[in-house]
Amino acid sequence: MSGPAAGTADAATTTDVVCLGESMVTFLPSQPGRLADVPSFGRGIGGAESNVACALAAAGHRAAWVGRVGADGFGDHLVETIASYGVDTSAVRRDPVRPTGIYFRTATDRGTDTHEVAYYRAGSAASAMSPSNVPYEELFAGRVLHLSGITAALSADCLALLRDLTAPRPGRPLVSFDVNHRPHLWRGGDADASVLLELARRADLVFVGEDEAEEAWGVVGAEAIRAALPEPAVVVVKRGSAGATVFSGLRPGPRSSNAGAAENAAGAGSSNAGGAENAAGAGSSGAGGAEGADTVTAVPALRVDVVAAVGAGDAFAAGFLSATLRGLPVRERVRHGHLMAAAVLTVPGDLTDPPARDHADRLAALDDDAWGRLRLGPGWTAADRAPEEVRTP
Repeated sequence: MSGPAAGTADAATTTDVVCLGESMVTFLPSQPGRLADVPSFGRGIGGAESNVACALAAAGHRAAWVGRVGADGFGDHLVETIASYGVDTSAVRRDPVRPTGIYFRTATDRGTDTHEVAYYRAGSAASAMSPSNVPYEELFAGRVLHLSGITAALSADCLALLRDLTAPRPGRPLVSFDVNHRPHLWRGGDADASVLLELARRADLVFVGEDEAEEAWGVVGAEAIRAALPEPAVVVVKRGSAGATVFSGLRPGPRSSNAGAAENAAGAGSSNAGGAENAAGAGSSGAGGAEGADTVTAVPALRVDVVAAVGAGDAFAAGFLSATLRGLPVRERVRHGHLMAAAVLTVPGDLTDPPARDHADRLAALDDDAWGRLRLGPGWTAADRAPEEVRTP
């Protein structure tokens, strides 16, 4: 079967991925330490969905970001900066009353006890997004609609919006959903993080970390996560330093109106003789191809000299989506996710230029031994070297 790897619209004229969510101005510390001790901050931008859009656009895809910002200088900065990556921001709405969200963070890893984040997003323009004020025509204009659980936690209206966007309907593109569980956002609300399971089960492609599945749903281990998410065509379980495990298979009754979208997401409809079949020969197990049967692909993570452990999950999703759009086998999709994450991990902020496509393709095509020897540090994306020249221990 030939055709684009997600959806069937003309790839020459259609947006590849539309990302919906809140983006904020982020203030990055000038030095390590408690927020109380940091003397100054540099300005950047941060937002899971806009990060994905920026990374995809920088990698050569047609990406759009849909959101809502205040009619203020921070909103101007967000829209201008995101557009500078090549992202289409024409569907972003300005709120004349509510402000653009901002936040401050420390330089430490989000997973450590010393990490601090101070959000000023309550009542933000983005929290007012609802089914009545977002442009559905623009949201459904791409081959993929990428969403995140962060949006669902912002307000009751935002949760209603995500429930509506993930509902079965004619014209729905392939829906990609990153669980992105943020515990502090669910405290004191009318809903709790269990709603993320409901939303994930309605998507075609799901990204979820083992740690967040355990914290949000009490589900432990990759196999148990797949059992809790039986409907999506593809479930990508991120396992930290252990890598990622992908469960891919054709599921009965795809939610996308285009049945080929879910099939292609599972790796069975690409022009390279079938991503799922190719992945089966590269560390996969299970019976691929039959409806309801999974192919399981496990891919180790890279060794990376980490500068700042922020933005890696968004970059991984962008790399995986990029390779999916290109119809690459599942193993290469995961490897491109790891490579995009490594690019972000080796810089201070949430965003950076990805490696050149041919450079990333060469690394993603390495044999398992060479892949296991790779160790990437700051500046590696700018060094377009042959695989055997990449730094190893």
